[in-house]
This record gives sequence, structure tokens and C-alpha cells, in this order.
Amino acid sequence: MANVKSAKKRVKVIAAKTLRNKMIRSDLRTAIKKAELALEANADNKIEVTRLAMRKIDHAVTKGILHKNNAARKKSGLATRLNRA
Repeated sequence: MANVKSAKKRVKVIAAKTLRNKMIRSDLRTAIKKAELALEANADNKIEVTRLAMRKIDHAVTKGILHKNNAARKKSGLATRLNRA
């Protein structure tokens, strides 16, 4: 455990940031799964769900959770599947 006051603070800050990152990542994965299921089932709301997933992907990029190329690949895959359906 940290002995210096600034090190103790860093431990707390890192824990808070880790929790925030986990929440965003979890929300992102859920949105992508919902979009994939909607595309697979050819649901009526597939466009809205896919847009929401793409928005979540962009949000994860701005927060530094995903690399921009990784996000572009995910969005491209969703768009391709949406256009096929």
C-alpha cells in the first residue's frame, strides 16, 4: 500500500477511473450485442439500435477506451451488416 499522501490519492483516482472505464466498456458491449441481435433477427428497430451502438463506440473513443481504428472497424462491420439486412 502507498505511504505518501499523493500516492494514496493516485490509488483512489485510478480506482474511480477504472470503474468509469468498466461502466463505459460494459455499456458499449451491451449496445453492440443488442445491435447484432436486432440485425440477426431483422427487427423493426435495427436502424435505431445500430445508431445507438455507433454512438456508444464514438463515446468510447473520446474517453480513450477504444482506439480509433478499432472503433472504425466495429462501426464498419455494423454498417455492412445493416446494409445487407
